[in-house]
Amino acid sequence: MESASQDINLNSPNKGLLADTMTDVPVDSAASARTAAPEGLTLAEEEELRAELAKVEEEIGTLRQVLAAKERHCGELKRKLGLTPLDGLKQNLSKSWHDVQVSTAYKKTQETLSQAGQKTSAALSNVGSVLSRKFGDMR
Repeated sequence: MESASQDINLNSPNKGLLADTMTDVPVDSAASARTAAPEGLTLAEEEELRAELAKVEEEIGTLRQVLAAKERHCGELKRKLGLTPLDGLKQNLSKSWHDVQVSTAYKKTQETLSQAGQKTSAALSNVGSVLSRKFGDMR
């Protein structure tokens, strides 16, 4: 992917992916040769660590390419099935609401509010009865 044609569509399955030609952190071997080895490392140990670092960075690049291909394939499958990002959002919200409803905190809060509502209802009923009697006495 060239920078001029880079996909910046936020709904794209390619969002946030680097071009295939880019690497994580370029290692300048000339600059690394000029720096002294960190304390406690021999030159051989430092070279071994740098080789391992280069291998890991290469693996990261490969994994990014595989992930990008999988995300493109996933997007194609969703498009063929007629699934939209809104469908996914609805499903996530529905699952989240269900998770909230089955949580202990929600159940305790619901129980407490239910009891408070019953007590409030009883208190208002009592006030209504008292007022009715008082108005009845005034006649």
